[in-house]
Amino acid sequence: MYKYEIIIYWSREDDAYVAEVPELPGCMAHGKTYEEAIKNVQDAIQLWIDTAKEFGDPIPEPKGERLIFA
Repeated sequence: MYKYEIIIYWSREDDAYVAEVPELPGCMAHGKTYEEAIKNVQDAIQLWIDTAKEFGDPIPEPKGERLIFA
């Protein structure tokens, strides 16, 4: 499991939890439950990293400074 900061919040517009990874631009996922959003964003992180490797793009190191639950 990667140790990137994940911000999770409830979106009334989407009627779902949204999980964003600020250190990986555009990396986000959603889920009907908090747990589903976490699982989905972990998959999204892996896909983001795999795509960056494929195209030779830099992959930021996780800062690992804090964990935010909202």
